[in-house]
Order: sequence, then C-alpha cells, then structure tokens
Amino acid sequence: MAERDEDETSGVETTGHEWDGIREFDTPLPRWWLIIFYASIAFAVIYWVLMPAWPLITTNTPGLLHYSERASVMREVAAMRAKRQAEGAQLQRATLEQIEKDPQMQAYAFAVGQSIFGDNCAVCHGQGGLGGKGYPNLREGVWLWGGSLEQIQQTITYGIRSGDPNAHNSQMPAFGRDGILQPSQIDDLTEYVVSLSHRPADAAAVARAAPLFQSNCAVCHGAGGTGNQLVGAPNLADGGRQWLYGSDRASIHDQIWNGHGGVMPAWGRRFDANTIKALAVYIHANAGGQAS
Repeated sequence: MAERDEDETSGVETTGHEWDGIREFDTPLPRWWLIIFYASIAFAVIYWVLMPAWPLITTNTPGLLHYSERASVMREVAAMRAKRQAEGAQLQRATLEQIEKDPQMQAYAFAVGQSIFGDNCAVCHGQGGLGGKGYPNLREGVWLWGGSLEQIQQTITYGIRSGDPNAHNSQMPAFGRDGILQPSQIDDLTEYVVSLSHRPADAAAVARAAPLFQSNCAVCHGAGGTGNQLVGAPNLADGGRQWLYGSDRASIHDQIWNGHGGVMPAWGRRFDANTIKALAVYIHANAGGQAS
C-alpha cells in the first residue's frame, strides 16, 4: 500500500502515489459538486420509482404514476382532431366561394392548405409554388386545365393522367420517336412554333410547317396555337409562359419529338373533401386563380 504523506510546499496530503517524481495530491472534490452529484443520484432513483424506466422482456416498469408519453400524444391529437372537426364542419357546408369571402373560414383554409401544400405539393411545385421544368408554376396565374376554384379542386381531387377515371387526360404525340413525322418536318415545326410567339424564325421552314401544324397540332392547340384548357393544351403564342418543358428551340424540338407528359396524383384518394377544399382555396388565393 502506498504511504501517504504531506506535501512540504502546499501542505496538502498526498495519496502516496508517485510517477517520475510527480506526487498525486489527495484533494477533496468541491462541496457544491458533491451536492449536485448526490442529488442527481437521488433524482434518478425517484424517477425510476415514479416513471416508466426499466425495460422488461415484453414491456417496461410502469412507475407509480403510470405516465405514458404515447397516451399524452394521443390525447393531444384527439383534441386537435376535435377542434379541426368543428372548424372543418363549416367548410363542409360552405361552397368554395363562401369560404373565400368569409375571413374566419378563409383563415382556417389557408392554415390547412399551407400545411398540406408544404408537405405534399412543394416536392414538385416548389415551396413557393414556382414550379420547374415539367412542373407548372402556380404563381403566374396561367392554368393549363383552368384556374377557377372549381377547376383547381377538380385537378387536385382527380389529378392529371393519374389513372383515375375522372382525371384530366391528354397526350402529346411523340411525332419523332413514334415515326409520325420525318426529322426534317419536326425541324420545320420547331421553327413554326418559335414564330407563333413572334420570335425570329426561318421563314421558309415556317411556310413548309404551316400545313403540318394545321393537320397535326391545331386540333389541340388551336389554329392560331392559342391553346385549349379543355384538353390541357398550352398557348404556344404567349412566348413560353405555359411551356412546362422549355421554350428554346432545343426544348421545343425535344417536346415535338418525344411528347413528354407528366402525371399529377389524384389527391382525393388520400385527403378528405374538406382538406381538398382548403387546399383549393389556398392555391387559388395565392396563385392568381381565375374567377369562376
């Protein structure tokens, strides 16, 4: 056993341990530290007795208070659902137009709509609804399938090319990939589409493509290329505002050749009618929706 002695310089007792001429002081821990340490031990023992703490084979010790974090959360969720049910009942009875005109119902619809949009729609349309290539910009007030409250609700509920029997359905032919037109004809049509938005284009190509456009494209986009919301055909004469896949020559050529078409889910399969109402009101108010 190491021999304890007193340090001559400091007067502090040592433990008797020494390494390379260095002796270890037997300095006691600060009283405040010891108090906190022992209080922590006491608190832990009391916690183990009162609260669920120790795991068992299939469950855990319940504690004298029988507290359950799960039960607490379930109570909070039930209270929230009860509150939402009361507010949602107003939405259920009201029309979309009435919701927009009533400040209280509109505020509730905005709160629900913003939450649902952020969790489900923003992944494609962006947090601000600004869209991206292949995904519509919901802030421009430009609508392929109509922007009234009822039309937005219809689109959200049933989707676009979602497989739902009530979904919006349209198909842009893949004129090049499927061999409907020759590569030179697609080159000419590209110039023609460029010319529709009053941009400089090859005049000879435009002249050659005019009959091609009328026989292949006008049925959806209209004779003047101004589009048709009934079939979700964009306006080709607006300089590219509704063009999901780009308005430069390469993008136009690619779209004519491959006929891209995106899919929007049928959210009616996931959300109840009140939630979709709230989402429609939120999008309509924040995205420059059209009047009914």
